[in-house]
Amino acid sequence: MLSRLLRPGRALPAMVMGLGLAMAAARIAEDEAERKRKGPGAYSRAIERSQEFLRRIKVCFFTNNWDEVGSPGMVVGVSVDGEAVWTEGLGFADIENSMPCAAESVMRVASISKSFTMAALAKLWEEGKLDLDAPVQQYVPEFPVKEFEGEKVTISPRLLISHLSGIRHYEKDIQKVRKKIAKKSSQPESTATEGTKEKSGGAFKAEFSKPEAKCGTKEQDISGTQKDQKDDVEEFYIKEKFETVIDALELFKNDPLVFKPGTQFLYSTHAWTLLSAVVERASGQKFLEYMKQMFKDMGMKDTVAEEHEPIIYNRARFYTFNDKKRLINAPYVDNSCKWAGGGFLSTVNDLLTFGNVLLYSYQASTTSPLPGFLKKDTMSMVWKQVHNTEMSWDKDGKYAMGWGTVEENQECGYCKHQKHYVSHTGGAVGASSVILILPEEENTFHLTKKRTSPPKGIVVAIICNMQGVGLNSTALKIALEFEKDKSICS
Repeated sequence: MLSRLLRPGRALPAMVMGLGLAMAAARIAEDEAERKRKGPGAYSRAIERSQEFLRRIKVCFFTNNWDEVGSPGMVVGVSVDGEAVWTEGLGFADIENSMPCAAESVMRVASISKSFTMAALAKLWEEGKLDLDAPVQQYVPEFPVKEFEGEKVTISPRLLISHLSGIRHYEKDIQKVRKKIAKKSSQPESTATEGTKEKSGGAFKAEFSKPEAKCGTKEQDISGTQKDQKDDVEEFYIKEKFETVIDALELFKNDPLVFKPGTQFLYSTHAWTLLSAVVERASGQKFLEYMKQMFKDMGMKDTVAEEHEPIIYNRARFYTFNDKKRLINAPYVDNSCKWAGGGFLSTVNDLLTFGNVLLYSYQASTTSPLPGFLKKDTMSMVWKQVHNTEMSWDKDGKYAMGWGTVEENQECGYCKHQKHYVSHTGGAVGASSVILILPEEENTFHLTKKRTSPPKGIVVAIICNMQGVGLNSTALKIALEFEKDKSICS
């Protein structure tokens, strides 16, 4: 019988394929049983601790007596090994109508949009449709070839992605930006970063400090500090609608570069607007159409571009402070000038899904039940720190490709153990956000007797309807609490 099966043309390949599918199904069933065994109750201690952390951001959870020092409302979500174990709405999504925040609340995710767009860019690169090191004019000839100090220079998608292109941010005064960079680079690191960057093990000062600037005058400078910048408010609070991403290039395409591409770091949302045009030309689709399909493929059903006219169910209202430090509705803005860098709405459930899609891709191997959305090597490239960059929300990290990355490090025995994690924060008019992924390292989950298939690790998402709220260190503290409980359950 076996000799007959081994003859050419027989059904052995089909049998092998069937066996493979059966093994994959068994693995998935085993994983699901493990998830049910743990259950959300296994993380009750971590949830209680996390609620304490969030209270420090001055959200009054269940009454109308919300505290105007922090955020009117926020939503938090946590997943462990791909399973959502805690989602909770705190405070109000709409104060005037007493509508509480919930897991379904839709809010601005601001610069987390860059991480979304990076997934699209990485997919196009994998498919051979995008050369990350080609001159950007190869895809967008409408963007002029730039010069710096009389010399023609090349701007590539890779430089745009890691904020090394020299394209300005919202500040239009190029000389002013250059002076800030020069001043910052001349300061000792401890002085330059003191009070401007969230520290993973520090206090919660950044999360619940009361805003001091007037409404309409706050924005981050190049180091992440909140300062009065009345001269660059115009673009942050822009109300003009742009019909296409090519039209949006008019805001900055003719402006001089701040520095020679590749030599310095300057966080730039405009650079990502140019990247959205690259996505269009490389994919052959409109940027928003391409992103809509990607979100659908990932299962992110509530993530959409923020547009004023469409009815978007569960959309929250957004808030800021006036000059008397009283809560007011945030002014109207149109984000069509920066879809790729800060123009999407989402929910914590969708952010958890997104995080786990990428975490699975990062950890997937030939024995995984299904392939990742992106290849493992691609994710390693995306999350690898890029030289000469900064991660303004954690001084221990550097910017990578659409993400900030902190590498694992421990200099001395029993001293501080710096965990490897990736994250991106967001700050928009009337909104703040963070997505943080704490992967379980391969040497750990290959040794465990429990579930070994990806995703393995913690994903935390927090969104709130108040601008200027630092959330990264809170998200990291929450992730570490859930990691503790996970180790007990394993």
